[in-house]
Amino acid sequence: METALFSGPAFRALELGEDDVPGLQRFFEANPEYFHIVGGEGPGADTAREEFEDRPPAGWPYDRVWLIRFVDNAGDTIGMADVVSNLLAEGVWHIGLFIVATTLHGTGAAKVLYAGLEDWIRRNGARWLRLNVVVGNDRAERFWRSAGYVEVRQREGIEIGQRTNAVWVMTKPLANGPLAEYLQIVARDRPEAP
Repeated sequence: METALFSGPAFRALELGEDDVPGLQRFFEANPEYFHIVGGEGPGADTAREEFEDRPPAGWPYDRVWLIRFVDNAGDTIGMADVVSNLLAEGVWHIGLFIVATTLHGTGAAKVLYAGLEDWIRRNGARWLRLNVVVGNDRAERFWRSAGYVEVRQREGIEIGQRTNAVWVMTKPLANGPLAEYLQIVARDRPEAP
């Protein structure tokens, strides 16, 4: 049995490896809603491989990219997350992608999986979390606001699949730091930044 990064009463979170890419692709294909909403099309044939190999842009400091799959007690994949540690500044972690199986939407499973993920991130030294949400992805906007995230700026012209989107850059303190402190250390996320 694989060693879990963290777990809850009905799930384990495992780090994805090279051998897990085909399973991730099957998960994406079985749960294409996110891709339709933000990109206007389902996942491509190599979406999982691209996600596995994706790294932050050149010049953006970071420590590590974590690709995580959530499995239920039967070992079936029920969700995934892409997390980057110490992105742009020490103590700032970024959630690049968080997808929960469509069959679990509305059951509270996303909140449970996210709570485990946030706790794990906090225990590994994060002081701040950040993420991007496509403007108009109402379910995601509601979810992240209810999890305590606030919008710090909007970026335009973000190409995803067949669409060009505006995104909210959102952040959440994990160590009770004021928003002004976050914006001091992550200049890119200041509302006036280019």
